[in-house]
Amino acid sequence: MKQTRAWQRMLSGRRLDLLDPTPLDIEIEDIARGLAFVARWNGQTQGDYAYSVAEHSLLVTEIYERLAPGAPPRWRLAALLHDAPEYVIGDMISPVKAAIGPQYGTLDERLTAAIHLRFGLPAALPAPVKKKIKAADKVSAWLEATRIAGFAEREATRFFGRPDEALIDGLEIRLRPPGEVRQEMEQRCARLMAEMG
Repeated sequence: MKQTRAWQRMLSGRRLDLLDPTPLDIEIEDIARGLAFVARWNGQTQGDYAYSVAEHSLLVTEIYERLAPGAPPRWRLAALLHDAPEYVIGDMISPVKAAIGPQYGTLDERLTAAIHLRFGLPAALPAPVKKKIKAADKVSAWLEATRIAGFAEREATRFFGRPDEALIDGLEIRLRPPGEVRQEMEQRCARLMAEMG
């Protein structure tokens, strides 16, 4: 029986096999471009531009740095790349991921491991680092929900927990053209990679 094609051709020229990804086929340019065009909240946000996963990733990194001041650059990079598989599999709300079942989780884990290895991170993050990134992700979700996705604070708090006011003080939800956010994500990754040495 003929095998169905499972690779995606990237603009970098790489061919990423989504079922068996390798670090050699992963480039930050492809990740940043893809994430800059993937809308969070299924596009159901206010503003003239979709709130992209790339923008969300930058915000999560900023929150993570507040939660873990002085964290090494490798863990800040892990925060930046926490949703990187979505550049090829898209963004889905957690209840839908759960309904799809363990196959979605397996696909996400394989892509995450390959992405991590490509950027000098361990395939699986240490539990305390992963937990802190997840906490930053929940803070970001609360901010996004209340500021651009139409949730009342009470409803967002029920789903995501209410963040400490000091933690979110001065944080902004930015809605920008995809090219601009893509470029910032690429630059942030390059800076963190340089800090890692």
